[in-house]
Amino acid sequence: MRILLPCLLALVPTAHAQTPPSVQAGPVAPAPAFEARAKELATLLADTAGYDGFFSPGFRAAVPREKFEPITASLRDANGPISGVRIEAMATPWAGTLEVDYRDAVVTMTMAVDAAAPHQVSGLRVTNISRREKSLDEVAAALRALHGNTGLAFAKLGSGAPQLLLRHQEDRPFAIGSAFKLVILAELVRATNAGERKWDDLVTLDGSELPGGGYTRKPKGTQVSLRELATQMISISDNSATDILLRTLGREKVEAMLPVVGVRDPARNRPFLATLELFKLKGIEANDLAGRYLAQGEAGRRRMLEGEVANVPMLLIKPSLFRDGKPVLIEQLEWFLSPADLVRVMDWLRRNTEGPKGADARAVLSKSSGIPPAAAGKWQWVGYKGGSEPGVINMTLLLEAKTGDWYVLTASWNDPAQAVTDARFASLITRAAELAAPGP
Repeated sequence: MRILLPCLLALVPTAHAQTPPSVQAGPVAPAPAFEARAKELATLLADTAGYDGFFSPGFRAAVPREKFEPITASLRDANGPISGVRIEAMATPWAGTLEVDYRDAVVTMTMAVDAAAPHQVSGLRVTNISRREKSLDEVAAALRALHGNTGLAFAKLGSGAPQLLLRHQEDRPFAIGSAFKLVILAELVRATNAGERKWDDLVTLDGSELPGGGYTRKPKGTQVSLRELATQMISISDNSATDILLRTLGREKVEAMLPVVGVRDPARNRPFLATLELFKLKGIEANDLAGRYLAQGEAGRRRMLEGEVANVPMLLIKPSLFRDGKPVLIEQLEWFLSPADLVRVMDWLRRNTEGPKGADARAVLSKSSGIPPAAAGKWQWVGYKGGSEPGVINMTLLLEAKTGDWYVLTASWNDPAQAVTDARFASLITRAAELAAPGP
């Protein structure tokens, strides 16, 4: 499963080859060559064919084309096509702040141009992205307009049931990608709270086949703590850590947590799949593995997982799985929770991690905020898990306001016919998190 963080980071590039000169006193007019480069920037951000001539050798060394192109593509995916660039303010005739108008956002950039001919750009940095949505209702409208199906819930948490403040298809189950790992975390929280396990308990790797991740090539006999496995599972969505943890805690115990944490249709997620099992079912075409699995009832599916699916080598998974951008059985083989389910899951985690005993779990849940620092900074504390594969994306945030109140923001986007645009979705949820933050 792809994780969302690289997508988000691509929207906030920080590398630049040269520090702009110091600010001059009083209004500063841009040099004609700076104005010319500013006009050219709109074309370059839409089509990087002029990259070599536009940027100085120093910039090209710091930000090679192969790094620059994905950044510009992510900006377009998230914010739509460019309509223009304007100079907002100048620090010197050769360094200033620009505002780039995209269809759905205004992106602020700083740019430095060499004073010497041929006046190439030596520094370019994105400093802010301001979405055009001015309210949560506008964000919800933008989500509803996306192709496929979307769901959204924003809820305030308290002593009783969550209070839904904003909703869209909140009771519809969606494929949620790696956000399913929140249920595994919930079972670990239950077990440690009950004294059945400790966060520092060690797991000894038994050499079993594992999906991609940090433990795939670890030798048999390697020991790793539950704390480390949980941290890697949640913070970077490590699939090998996930499968080790699921096996250690027990599939049936994780399944038993589904109704406990508030999932309204637990049967749809039984058997609760490990990531490698899902990859095999989706990626091994021989003998119609997925079709035969889906034709079984729950008991038959369990027998297949324990027998045929466990024994078939992962080398048979087609290399193009998830790499070609094509959705694969996302309505049949996935993990399915509604936005309202995920609100209840996060509420359960909040309630069961209060006080000193919850410090370990909250450290795991907040290792990655899932949203850029400027948006996360509007909140006192941010816990996050999301997930995606072609045709699927989810972002779920547990948020503590600076007032001390608690909220959940969660949204999903599914399309079985085509890939979804991760950057576009992430930018909308980031904007929602900014708008939802209560005032001081």
